[in-house]
Amino acid sequence: MKRDITTPPSYWYSDSAEDDRGARVMEALRSYRAAEMDMRRRTQTSMSMGENELRVLRHLTRACAAGREVTPIDLARHLGVSTASITALLDRLERSGHLERRRHPSDRRKILVSSTGHADVEMRDTLASMHARMMQATRGMSDSEAEAVTSFLHRMQCAVADVCHSAGTDCCAIATRPASPTTTTRLLPTGAAAPEVAA
Repeated sequence: MKRDITTPPSYWYSDSAEDDRGARVMEALRSYRAAEMDMRRRTQTSMSMGENELRVLRHLTRACAAGREVTPIDLARHLGVSTASITALLDRLERSGHLERRRHPSDRRKILVSSTGHADVEMRDTLASMHARMMQATRGMSDSEAEAVTSFLHRMQCAVADVCHSAGTDCCAIATRPASPTTTTRLLPTGAAAPEVAA
């Protein structure tokens, strides 16, 4: 099969038209992921923060908008780190004026964590224009197009997280079909590394 010269060769997929489409989608996902990682690095540099510190502030911002209380234990679970690590991280963010900790009004054993006005303004100034550009990219999509993209991304999230495979279900796939007997699969060359997945 003649492959579009703009599509990089893959040793991971077959020569079927369906896998050719899939390979183009995976390449687009890899390109998006690279651009997103660059954006995250720029944001971290601009705010002089690490990835986990930004994740804490984003989590606190969403929790505040939803009216949810957040404790240090909640944040440790969200990041998948120890309570000692989250305490050190919260200490840094408190010293920089990005969050505050206070006793729970009715349960004095609990500590509540919230972002400060300073953090909210800095996050908005740093990310607002980028979020506006991302939302603009969704303008003009029909309901069916939005549903198709959303459904696809959910399936990819499930596939990358290995949730359905571990559970023995097929939730991340539209259908599981055996390869066509006429399909020629390109095998990974001896000594070659497996291609990077879009994750």
